[in-house]
Amino acid sequence: MIISQTPVRMSFFGGGTDFPEFYREHSGAVISTTFDKYCHVNVRELPPLFDYKTYLAYAQIEKVNSVEEIKHPAIRNAMEWLGLERIALNYDADIPSKTGLGTSSSFSVGLLNAFYTMQGVTKTKRELADDAIYLERTLCKEDGGIQDQIAAAFGGFNRIDFNADSYTVTPLGISEERKQKLNGNLLMFFTGLSRFSFEIQKSTKVAMNQKTAELLEMLKMVDVAEDILINPSASLDDFGRLLNETWLLKRSISNKISTDYIDEIYRKAMTAGALGGKLLGAGGGGCLLFYVPEEKHESVRSSLSGMLEIKFRFENEGTKIIVNN
Repeated sequence: MIISQTPVRMSFFGGGTDFPEFYREHSGAVISTTFDKYCHVNVRELPPLFDYKTYLAYAQIEKVNSVEEIKHPAIRNAMEWLGLERIALNYDADIPSKTGLGTSSSFSVGLLNAFYTMQGVTKTKRELADDAIYLERTLCKEDGGIQDQIAAAFGGFNRIDFNADSYTVTPLGISEERKQKLNGNLLMFFTGLSRFSFEIQKSTKVAMNQKTAELLEMLKMVDVAEDILINPSASLDDFGRLLNETWLLKRSISNKISTDYIDEIYRKAMTAGALGGKLLGAGGGGCLLFYVPEEKHESVRSSLSGMLEIKFRFENEGTKIIVNN
């Protein structure tokens, strides 16, 4: 039995600049972190004692006799690619899909990590990220950027830079005390709206040619945010205010990124004392993240009392195998 554990991520700045259509021409960068909500993939060989060859348990149950019959595109394509067939796979997650936290890419990274381990192959975090990007963007033909797969594989609080040829992952030099203070000033709430990110990503991809100026401005904010974070004399409140600026730019890229309902939630939180925030992920639903000074926490929670708050702590490990029998 093999069990992989892979964290989900939250992206603060630069989202959209990780699309190949953008960074191949202009370069791109994001600042993101993983946190302590995980996807677990449990996989083992299935003995030839059943009337099916492959058993899959995720949101659905599949029992099939050929890989081509598998409905889940990531599992089907990964198994075809790696030549796997007779397996039993169970998937569990601390966070449901379609919440804007990169769960689909965390699943892809963890799936490949488990499959490779089953085959006795050791892959680096970079190789796992690259292979997950290939699985989702090439084999599954899903639109989108590449930051989620990288964040899930590497883990930690990082700046990720993209260019036409490659990418680099740079852990941000923030003291543990400052990082924990930032963590303590972030509140996350589930909007109650779920959506498939690749549907929103399609509209973002189409709008990119007309929104280059906005994306370039969002790219500049990555440098500003990094300066705030690594300068111990800078106020973290400025990080929160910058989140508001990047959210206003992001929501202008496509009319599918926000909704009247999301805008009203955002307005309530800001009125109650949040300094800034953003919708995590592609848009259209999922989770809203707010930067809130500690003395305003209860005011913001009260203003959003009908919403589910998701409490979290930053994590640094990325994907790993936690059981290997």
